[in-house]
Amino acid sequence: MLAKRIIPCLDIRDGRVVKGVNFLNVKDVENPVALAKRYSDSGADELVFYDITASFEGRRLFTDILKKVAESIFIPLTVGGGISTVEDFDRVLKCGADKVSVNTGAIDNPRLIGEAAKRYGDQCVVLSMDVKRVDGKFMVFKKGGREYTGIDAIEWAKRGESEGAGEIVLNSIDTDGVKKGFDLEMLSAICEAVNIPVIASGGAGNIEHFVELFKNVPKVDAGLAASIFHFGEVDILDLKKELRKNQIEVRL
Repeated sequence: MLAKRIIPCLDIRDGRVVKGVNFLNVKDVENPVALAKRYSDSGADELVFYDITASFEGRRLFTDILKKVAESIFIPLTVGGGISTVEDFDRVLKCGADKVSVNTGAIDNPRLIGEAAKRYGDQCVVLSMDVKRVDGKFMVFKKGGREYTGIDAIEWAKRGESEGAGEIVLNSIDTDGVKKGFDLEMLSAICEAVNIPVIASGGAGNIEHFVELFKNVPKVDAGLAASIFHFGEVDILDLKKELRKNQIEVRL
């Protein structure tokens, strides 16, 4: 059995780590380099770095901060925000990223997934999906959750896999920052639709939520969270020990 991964997420705006609720009311947290190093040293399996306003503001990702973060850690780093061309993939990978997350750029040009996968390998291409319920259906949003696309999330996940994405990060806008648990219904639907790894994002509030996630959606590969790790509400080592106690395989 493959070990489940625990992944902290750094949402970056104006060079600082920030956190909001349901993608709104964003507040300042900390310096990203210091926080990234702390996670690398404390047992995180990977780290995700999102420049959360790059797509919305129509600009390139902040590579100076990215380079400093990449230099300070010893775990795999996934980077996203403003990725719209294969050249963006190249630039971010050269700054130290191991994987590149694409969201709005792939919605606007689905061929980008395949082009990047052919050049850098499927394992480098992560499809990030911001999903919310609309009239009872799981629907995709873009530009940091600001813009409704009318795209069905399950169909989009299947398309992303067929285009060459090696992994999906599923961000539930409905549960983001609310700390009442992961969106198990949404995650189950996406995990059943694809055969590539799915990372759960949005809703973690305590250790028990991770236990629920991996027990109730066994196909999910990883749990991603931000504020509970940023504010010291959950220690990654304590979380992994509790998962082990519940017969969930993790790296300690």
